[in-house]
Amino acid sequence: MNWTTFIKSYQSYLRIERGMSKNTIDNYSFDIERLCLFLEENSISVSPITISEETIQQFIYHIAKQLNARSQARIISGLKSFFSYLIFEDYRADNPLELIETPRIGRKLPDTLSIVDIDRLIAAIDLSSNEGERNRAMLETLYGCGLRVSELVNLKISDLFFEEGFVKITGKGNKQRFVPIGTYTQKYIEIYKDKVRLHLNIQKGHEDTLFLNRRGRQLTRAMIFTIIKDLAVKIDLNKTISPHTFRHSFATHLLENGADLRSIQLMLGHESITTTEIYVHLDRKHLAEIMNTFHPRK
Repeated sequence: MNWTTFIKSYQSYLRIERGMSKNTIDNYSFDIERLCLFLEENSISVSPITISEETIQQFIYHIAKQLNARSQARIISGLKSFFSYLIFEDYRADNPLELIETPRIGRKLPDTLSIVDIDRLIAAIDLSSNEGERNRAMLETLYGCGLRVSELVNLKISDLFFEEGFVKITGKGNKQRFVPIGTYTQKYIEIYKDKVRLHLNIQKGHEDTLFLNRRGRQLTRAMIFTIIKDLAVKIDLNKTISPHTFRHSFATHLLENGADLRSIQLMLGHESITTTEIYVHLDRKHLAEIMNTFHPRK
């Protein structure tokens, strides 16, 4: 079998056995394809079964000249997973990345927005258009529920349980969770749903999708990024932000106001509490700022 056949087999394994999302599978596949491109460019003829640790090491040296430590670590992790799969399926007896060290990377704290910045961004939305009502509802939902962008674009009307005060979210690996939703966020979703979405020419297959584009189809993740980027430019916000920034802000503001880490973990849908613990570092930074601002011996 050639590289393409092995990659397709691996993709099926990630989707069926591991329950991974399409985006995650695409990222894993891209890591292997980058290795394949390196082999092709250097006229190295090896299969996934015969590739050696030395050849992998050459590839790692190659990407080290182009990518930062974090990107290198992600690629090494992705390739380790691929070769572990080959061992699991008895195609190989060893993992050629077993002795290759991952670059040391510092723990990157996510960017967050202040409540004032969030209010300014939402206030900058042009509500004279139908898309404006939709965009306000989307940003309020991103911040009000701490959703990933993929969770936002896939949100269904049938997932809204407003009487109970929850929305059902399908997260990574198709794992479902119920996230509380406040009446403030509910209000803007209802305005969009009942006054704007109702009048769209909704395409077949998108009848239950909550947020739609002008053609009555599901929005893309890229479109959400563009909407947020344009608003940041509009208010001269000197930060590089994304939909994920609203999710980080949701978690940080909860922690700063006294929410416990376990509750935040459940709302964010983090599998491990250690993923959520990064917000403790943000909170400590917040406490330091308070100390420096208000203490008489600052």
